[in-house]
Amino acid sequence: MDIRTVVIGSDHAGFDFKKIMTGHIRDLGYDVHDIGPTSTDSCDYPLMAGELCRVVLATHNPGILICGTGLGMSMAANRFPGIRASLCTNEFLARMARAHNNANVLCLGSRVLGSELAKSIVSVFLTTQFEGQRHQRRIDQLESLVSQH
Repeated sequence: MDIRTVVIGSDHAGFDFKKIMTGHIRDLGYDVHDIGPTSTDSCDYPLMAGELCRVVLATHNPGILICGTGLGMSMAANRFPGIRASLCTNEFLARMARAHNNANVLCLGSRVLGSELAKSIVSVFLTTQFEGQRHQRRIDQLESLVSQH
């Protein structure tokens, strides 16, 4: 993944955490495309996840979605063919999500993680490369599940 820009979005519960992660991503040298929201006013996570997934699919840039637990965002994002969203709560999961599953969206829970751990997870996710080979076969199998329904 040749990353230049990271797409980020949240719901109202993840808004403050999104601001922290945006600063961290910029500190790592990436541009950030923030799809919203722009305040802590209540918003619906499926709509925010949908908007981010459409951008990720169109640009091939990685995405980061944040809600209170990360669960709702991951469920919504994984409804999109071509999106492989992973809810990660530690660096090992982030590394494996990229290396073995070629995840293109990282989901985080603002009420689950501390900001320093989340920064470390984001760093690992953005710097880990997909290993390909036998793992690509499994990604292809995942994608074929969509066409079977």
